[in-house]
Amino acid sequence: MKIIECPRDAMQGMKAFIPTQVKVKYINQLLKVGFDTIDFGSFVSPKAIPQMRDTAEVLEKLELEQTASKLLAIIANTRGAEDAAQHKPIEYLGFPLSVSETFQQRNTNKSIAEAMQQLEEIQNICLKHNKTLVTYISMGFGNPYGDPWDVETVIKFVHELDKLQVKIVSLSDTIGVATPENITYLFSHLIPAFEHIEFGAHLHTTPLTWEEKVKAAYQAGCRRFDGALRGYGGCPMAKDELVGNMPTENLVSFFENNGLNLNLNKAALQTAMAESGAVFL
Repeated sequence: MKIIECPRDAMQGMKAFIPTQVKVKYINQLLKVGFDTIDFGSFVSPKAIPQMRDTAEVLEKLELEQTASKLLAIIANTRGAEDAAQHKPIEYLGFPLSVSETFQQRNTNKSIAEAMQQLEEIQNICLKHNKTLVTYISMGFGNPYGDPWDVETVIKFVHELDKLQVKIVSLSDTIGVATPENITYLFSHLIPAFEHIEFGAHLHTTPLTWEEKVKAAYQAGCRRFDGALRGYGGCPMAKDELVGNMPTENLVSFFENNGLNLNLNKAALQTAMAESGAVFL
């Protein structure tokens, strides 16, 4: 089981700028917990996401010597990919590819066709610099804009990503509209059809629906889950209001209750939970 902790997703929508040193202290604490991956920052336009303008500076101050956690950075174009690829500690570059034409324009200022072309270029950058591309299928379970969506469209997107030899695909419930039924359908069809692709679940959720979503994805074979402590954050480019992230502590509780040993440092996790209040409140 892989849990990807996403402080970047939690922070990016905060209106007040979080001081660099506060980010560094918090992420360094997360690195002690033992998560598979930390989605720590993004190399995007500071005009688009002002909160992430100090990602390179944060990276320089992270204590990476004694952690097994890997680092992931979000990028939105080839320029961001080139910038991120210059940093050796970053193992994964994450790119949001939307099923919704409206959201692709809002999120990356590109059409889906343009985004697919850039994705191919980004994949080449990753291969050149020994990075792994993680493609997020945004609005993967529906959208609020009236753009066409169905499960077959999502499957077609995966086929296109497979042609580019993308190895990790994360289905993203960007606005929290996924149901257990479409979660089950997508993962149970995609995982056996594309055995060479690692599928993840990036599920935004409300407090009342988190467990049914995790259970559906897990029972359908998903073994990679994104979360953010206390469910902070959400996508600021999606709607006027944010739908929170999947609370990481809920993921931990669910999987441990199902008999999985996540090999996490519980003391470090509790400290991170306590420190999160100073970061986000």
